[in-house]
Amino acid sequence: MAAVKELLRTEEDGTLSFGDYTLASKTKLDGYEFQGDIYKVKTFAEITKLEKNGMFVYESVPGTAVENFLADEDTVSFRVSGMKDAQFTLELGADSEYEVYMDGTNVGVMKTNLSGKLSVSAELEPERSVEVKVVRK
Repeated sequence: MAAVKELLRTEEDGTLSFGDYTLASKTKLDGYEFQGDIYKVKTFAEITKLEKNGMFVYESVPGTAVENFLADEDTVSFRVSGMKDAQFTLELGADSEYEVYMDGTNVGVMKTNLSGKLSVSAELEPERSVEVKVVRK
């Protein structure tokens, strides 16, 4: 999977793709309109962060590329790639349980903290992406 050279783009299937982990310095794109919301992405080798209407949505350390990102009230799904293993954090419902799937395998139930953040680690390597799906229980 290649980095998203546009930093943030809308896919034909109505999902978002964002992030470029190949950049040496922090680069950002602000004011991207998608389905009536305004998005902002900051990305480079060390971190990738997505905000929606000024609110936290996704962050990874180190930086990643995310394709086909789709989120609703109960489910978040996307494909993620990077140069090496990464930890990503999602903003979800506060104090809730979620089942986490990676490449179709249930990796367990995780609980968000009081602010609704859920952190997951993924084993990543160049030219390979991991399909992630997080579903509220």
